Amino acid sequence: MKKSKNDLAWEQLFKKYDLLNKISKEGFFAISSAQINQFRESRLMTKFDHKSQLPKQFKKNNLSILPTSRGGYIIGTFETFSNFNTDEISILPIKFPSFLESLDYQNISSESTAINCAFVSKILHHFTEEENLFPTVNGRMSSSTFNFNINSSNGLFKICVENSQIEIDGGYEGDASLNLIEAKNYISDDFLIRQLYYPYKLWSEKITKQIRPIFLTYTNGVFHLREYTFDNIEHYNSITLKKHNKYILQDSSFNIESLIEILEKVKIKREPEIPFPQADSFERVINLCELLKQKSFLSKEEITQNYDFDSRQTDYYSNAGKYLGLIEFGKDDNTGQIGCFLSRTGQQVFNFNLIDRQQEFVKLITSHKVFNLTLKRSLEKGELIDKNSIIEIMKNVKLYKVSSDSTYTRRASTITGWINWIIKQIEE
Repeated sequence: MKKSKNDLAWEQLFKKYDLLNKISKEGFFAISSAQINQFRESRLMTKFDHKSQLPKQFKKNNLSILPTSRGGYIIGTFETFSNFNTDEISILPIKFPSFLESLDYQNISSESTAINCAFVSKILHHFTEEENLFPTVNGRMSSSTFNFNINSSNGLFKICVENSQIEIDGGYEGDASLNLIEAKNYISDDFLIRQLYYPYKLWSEKITKQIRPIFLTYTNGVFHLREYTFDNIEHYNSITLKKHNKYILQDSSFNIESLIEILEKVKIKREPEIPFPQADSFERVINLCELLKQKSFLSKEEITQNYDFDSRQTDYYSNAGKYLGLIEFGKDDNTGQIGCFLSRTGQQVFNFNLIDRQQEFVKLITSHKVFNLTLKRSLEKGELIDKNSIIEIMKNVKLYKVSSDSTYTRRASTITGWINWIIKQIEE
């Protein structure tokens, strides 16, 4: 597997400063941005919002890095990430203020716009149960000075932070609390606790009101809010999920009658001579397309480094988008890197409103015979048919270069995931 620029630069740093030996002896290694800049810009070398983004040397040796000052970092076997919960919950429909013209909730292209939409539609008010809520703090600021304990392979480790830079995407104060929001416009499996803990630690020592760290994820019309608490303010890993809700802003709904009409009218395409998708989460296929709509073109390295995809997932999900005709591959004229961009179909789909967009996704999926038959039989049965029945359909359809039993089983998981996504749209 090809090494990234970060991988190569960190290999040189590990070698120059004998990092592994020093961490083994001392339990940590303190490094400055000046030292990192000798090989690559520290800003690019230290931003890891998810485990999948860590350089190979870090993954291999169970290492993480945290900022301790404006230009200083500490490396050790620290537990810096937390997994998101995967519990399924219902989605609450919320009305968007119809008189607003300068904010388009159908076309949210940034975290800041997502937060603004969540505020003006009173999603934040509902979630926090604060009737009076006002924007008060956001942007970059100094962490001030504080200490905390963190889990490491050798037990608790004490870290001292002195005026590190932190960033708050949105801070909203109510009668009883200050709600600090970290927002992302893409789906991920885990998150960097520091993004919640450092602001929580700072503001807990500044004001007397309750500090409520909230992680907001926006994708495909859905706002997913998770509130966390730290059971011990001095312990980085004492984080606990307190509550979470999902919300959607829409003017109409996608119902079973709409789905049946699609199945009756959709034309079955000839199976394309490209790899059958191995991408179980259709939400992530959509999310990758959303990112391409915002960026126009993303190299595979950019997708892997900036979002929660490892290199294998980048291939799987970009190929899945190509299978549906949403994504095309090409070469960047300036850098020569291979990457992805939205096809003409993809651009058209993402210009639709949210409900029409969902229906277009269903049409694209069910225009492939294996998905069409699986959905029809599942609707007849009243529940998703079992994996063996799906594999039987797959074999009869004769998918491109799918022949072994193990491959059929893996690809059946994709069919299960995508059909479940369609069914969930109706249920919601």
